[in-house]
Amino acid sequence: MTNIPFISFADGEAVLDWLALTDALAAGHRLPKAEIGDTFLYRDADTLLSRAAWIDGMGIAVKSATIFPGNADSGKPAINGGVNLYSDADGTLEAIIDFHLVTKWKTAGDSLLAARRLARTESREILLVGGGNVAASLYEAYKAAFPTAQFTIWSRTPETAKRFADQKPGTRIAHDLETAVGMADIIGTATMSTAPLIKGDWLRPGQHLDLIGAYRPDMREVDDTALTRARIFVDSFDTTLGHIGEIKIPLESGAIDREDIVADYYDLERFTRQSDDEITICKNGGGAHLDLMTSRFILGRYQAA
Repeated sequence: MTNIPFISFADGEAVLDWLALTDALAAGHRLPKAEIGDTFLYRDADTLLSRAAWIDGMGIAVKSATIFPGNADSGKPAINGGVNLYSDADGTLEAIIDFHLVTKWKTAGDSLLAARRLARTESREILLVGGGNVAASLYEAYKAAFPTAQFTIWSRTPETAKRFADQKPGTRIAHDLETAVGMADIIGTATMSTAPLIKGDWLRPGQHLDLIGAYRPDMREVDDTALTRARIFVDSFDTTLGHIGEIKIPLESGAIDREDIVADYYDLERFTRQSDDEITICKNGGGAHLDLMTSRFILGRYQAA
């Protein structure tokens, strides 16, 4: 019987590359559209979330996450899980991949794909809003595509911003969000805010925003003015329009229309900047199909190494 590889976080980190991942995500969106499905199981405060995707020509992935909030009391991670990757040809299990590895590279790679197409190539000032794990991943991803950029971090909690800057030498700490937004060429948001943090009146021509943090119907990171001043893109219509407050709320209020959302990644040729002055926004909604594309990329790099 063939041994099924388990790809740990460390194993994956050793062989992966951000720019190559975005190329793989672009290639994945040239295949037939994914079939996706999510399931939730609950026991009191504990949750099992399973997200499945099947892409004809690529295979099947089932990403399962266990969320046990009480683990913190015993010093254990609250979120654990793994990704099972199956063959498209015969459905056999090909690999089991660490949940955190797939999530990290999928999430930041998703937004980097948009930034490589929509941000101005001469972008030199990058602002990260939120100082957690996603912001740290974004730092790595953006640095791969914009190696000479200066990074600034803003967080509601000064201690979080300082810790981030200490871990990423050369990163500046912003004490005033409005001023930091005005200076940035690229803005990556990774918060769980339910009220818009970034005001459209703060934006200036030529900026690109990657909105990542809001994932629930009641969450938003930018206001209506920001959306009406920008050309809007999403990674997936299916996972954003009716599900995430960033897009769902302004659509329902009439602040924006469905036609204002230019394209998703299944229409990547439309992810282009029309002028140096326009403002662009891409909403990162994630989705199991991106977990599948990322997992297939991880397995390929692991086997090649």
